[in-house]
Amino acid sequence: MKLICAPMATLCHPAFRILIEEFGGCDEYYTEMINAASLVNGGQFEKYYIDPSPVPQKIVWQLTGKKSAAMAKAAEIVAEKGGIGIDLNMGCSAPEIYSSGAGIAWMIKPVEETRAMVREVKSVLLNYGSNNSMHMRLSVKLRLGDEDFTDDKFFSFCDMLVGEGVEQLALHPRTRKEKYRTKPRWHYAEELALRYGEDSVPIIVNGDIKDIKSAEEAEKECPHCAGIMIGRAAVQKPWIFSEIHNFFAGGNPQNIKADLFELALNFIDSVQKYLPPEFWKTRLQRFFSYYCSNFSFAHYAQTQFLNAADADDLRVRIKSYFDKVPEDRYLILP
Repeated sequence: MKLICAPMATLCHPAFRILIEEFGGCDEYYTEMINAASLVNGGQFEKYYIDPSPVPQKIVWQLTGKKSAAMAKAAEIVAEKGGIGIDLNMGCSAPEIYSSGAGIAWMIKPVEETRAMVREVKSVLLNYGSNNSMHMRLSVKLRLGDEDFTDDKFFSFCDMLVGEGVEQLALHPRTRKEKYRTKPRWHYAEELALRYGEDSVPIIVNGDIKDIKSAEEAEKECPHCAGIMIGRAAVQKPWIFSEIHNFFAGGNPQNIKADLFELALNFIDSVQKYLPPEFWKTRLQRFFSYYCSNFSFAHYAQTQFLNAADADDLRVRIKSYFDKVPEDRYLILP
């Protein structure tokens, strides 16, 4: 079963991937949403979104946008950078994304409009493959649809995607408005896997997979799915893919050792190396809002770290925390 890192805004950048790779990595890394129009128009920061470091061979470029032409042109740009392939974001339900006509809006627009966009992007990848003797996969990450979705509507939409050449589907089985308090309906991923066959169109299940127990539950409920996708839990625990891999490989978890102090400092260094100064504060705040959950005094640490004035101040605050709570520094699992 493949282990895949989900696309997460402000988190899926080289510094984060470096952290996960220290524990063995995962099979695929989806990038955070790349705005197609901004990329095509040469946006100031787009070069940072399309940096595939440190594992370009494991990258899946996730594109978002509201117009077919921009999506197709952006596909041409990122295809030149290699990687596994391109993913079309049809799952983001953030109000600002949906209202702009991107993300999950593609599941709600007239189906012929969505079909045309998928067809244009697929054509780009076919042309690229023909000219370069290299296959670039087309995938889609999606949800169940809007609140009025029906099984017939959902499966018909997926049939359209597969019919237009989509080669992998990653399903977060919630509707547009359903929040994380609502349990994801994993059985829809299993139904898709049975519908298309594991070898034909791999189905990846996503949503609330946060540890070995939930990964095992997802695998049992979706035995025909080709993989699981993990997002926020990987930010808190960059070693989670290693944990789950070891469990599935041998049936029992193996020891994992982590120096939470050194990991935090190394992450800051990587953020400053790979991202522009304009990104440092927000990226560090977003990461540590999850990472601090590992600490005995999580709320205190989170408050201290997120209120740091800059990266240097953050380093001082991290050292101060571990000086006060040295027993939190080393984590040994299980």
